[in-house]
Amino acid sequence: MRKLWLFALVPLLAAALLAGCSGKTGVSKEMVAGFIYIGPVGDHGWTYAQDKGRVMVEEQLGIRTIYKESVPEGPEVKDVIRNMIDQGAKIIFAGSFGYMDYVEEVSKEYPDIKFLHCSGYKMTDNMGNYFGRMYQARFLSGLVAGMKTKTGKIGYVAAFEIPEVIRGINAFTLGVRAVNPEAKVYVRWTHTWYDPGKETEAAKALLDENCDVIAQHQDTAGPQQAAEAKGAYSIGYNSDMASMAPNAYMTAPVWNWGPYFIDQIQKAMDGTWTPTSYWGGLEDGIVDLAPLTANAPEGSREKVDEMRAKIVSGEFHVFGGPLKDQKGVVRVKKGEVMTDSEMLSMDWFVEGVVGKIDTGK
Repeated sequence: MRKLWLFALVPLLAAALLAGCSGKTGVSKEMVAGFIYIGPVGDHGWTYAQDKGRVMVEEQLGIRTIYKESVPEGPEVKDVIRNMIDQGAKIIFAGSFGYMDYVEEVSKEYPDIKFLHCSGYKMTDNMGNYFGRMYQARFLSGLVAGMKTKTGKIGYVAAFEIPEVIRGINAFTLGVRAVNPEAKVYVRWTHTWYDPGKETEAAKALLDENCDVIAQHQDTAGPQQAAEAKGAYSIGYNSDMASMAPNAYMTAPVWNWGPYFIDQIQKAMDGTWTPTSYWGGLEDGIVDLAPLTANAPEGSREKVDEMRAKIVSGEFHVFGGPLKDQKGVVRVKKGEVMTDSEMLSMDWFVEGVVGKIDTGK
């Protein structure tokens, strides 16, 4: 009996040793969805927004989900994936760009498991990728910042010199200059996604250079809190951060991952799932602009509504020409619109951005 008891205990102990993975049992025992996060779920930013989507999955589909937070963008993600599969995961969402190559590798080991990678471009027979056209919401937030600035200098705390971040800075700047043609956007790189200290210090440096609005492509509210401490204003990112810097925060480009997660999991449950490359926009609701606060400038709500309608209808394209780069060279001619491929590989700044791109080439 003691041996039988020990054999029964082994799988329970093994499950307990899968450090950091947590979940909740729902109605369906057949489908389990796994989520892998780059940061902590309490970051109020990128990971927080993704985890809100996971919770929506549990509430609306009644399935069990498991997640692992603060997973580095390195080979250890492969062990996390395998652990999730051992726990019964049938579909796995990997939520950061740096996971891409490792997800691709493991997807070939498990052809019956469905994989979805966020912000990448690689695909296999059972691996798709997904992202949102955040540049559309970035443009709208730029309108607000451009109407608010008094100094004509807007600071932007940015993570890494990759196309996603560069594209966002450019879209934001185009929004700023659509309403304030002489304004400029000053970029500071932190080379981290989640480091409240570095993000805050970068914002402080920009504020010391007379920037009176701070925007960001970072995962914490550090830059906004630095702006508040200096009596300046801020544009957030990822989720509505109004409570984190109430006297500075005006709005934020935000993510709404839940409907996409639900759609993909439902298709997997129905047997209709196929790997696709998804890039939805404002019309899908996967990206949006958070409600403007009382800190936003007069008339900005009407301007945002006007341009949102034009983007959704296709009347206006954020990266429609003519567009010049920092050196004044025309990159997109009048009447032309950048292709998705061109936007996804963007490695140059538009006119109005003050900063350098060091891609290590």
